[in-house]
Amino acid sequence: MEEYVSLATLAQTDAKTPIPKDKLLPVISSPPFLALPGTFNARDLGLVPGSPIRPGLVYRSGGFFMCPVLPEEAKTYLSQTLGVKKVFDLRSVREQARAPDPSFGQGIEGVWEKPDEEDAHVDLSEFVEGEGEKGYITMYMDVLKIYQGAIKKVLQWVRDGEGAPFLFHCTAGRDRTGVMAGILLTLAGADPNTIALDWTLTRIGSEPAREELIAFALKGSFAEDTEAPGFDNLVNLRVSCWEAFIEAAQEKYGGLEGYVTGTLGFSDEDVARIKDNLVLRN
Repeated sequence: MEEYVSLATLAQTDAKTPIPKDKLLPVISSPPFLALPGTFNARDLGLVPGSPIRPGLVYRSGGFFMCPVLPEEAKTYLSQTLGVKKVFDLRSVREQARAPDPSFGQGIEGVWEKPDEEDAHVDLSEFVEGEGEKGYITMYMDVLKIYQGAIKKVLQWVRDGEGAPFLFHCTAGRDRTGVMAGILLTLAGADPNTIALDWTLTRIGSEPAREELIAFALKGSFAEDTEAPGFDNLVNLRVSCWEAFIEAAQEKYGGLEGYVTGTLGFSDEDVARIKDNLVLRN
């Protein structure tokens, strides 16, 4: 419980304010975070406090856009230390074309499923009221719509991959990656607080790339500067926004599991197998 509170508190640091190194380094050097060369915001989804997912199976991270050629130490870490067999890229057509994933080395397959449409435009005006709940609902419901193919590929791997470890990422490892992680944690039976905590941990994990991601958010939202109305809500991760998305998903799909069965077409037997594969040790 103490670890949960400590992580949750640090994760509420304003995104425009650097996290002091004396507070940051001990945290990102410890589970659930991973020191994966070539990217940032990497962590083991099974080591998030309260997670029912077995450790050493599901990894999430930010993109590899700052490292077009992955160093050998990163390839070795992925393949031998983590045992990763698949890396799923959850990015848009434009992002993937601009900075394709690097080669991950022998034995690791990179998977990118072309989205149904180009990534949705962020309307900053939707983030002005409250803590930005309306904007997050729109953004994350778009993720469920646009990235159905990629989400389905990940779930098929969990169902059929015979327990082989895998990693998934987008650009910041925040929004699309956060939704994917939320789906996996939900299917594994995690409680809502655990799922929300994992989502907010990106604030900590993305600190090494904070300035680049702020610039990315400015460009993507067409904000004139960081003081633009709604920008503060866009770049910060507040639990109320995740909860608002979950409520919207419940209303439209019957929850994230309902999305998996009703929209993606997985059977109840598929879902049961996915859950077993996420939580049972081989």
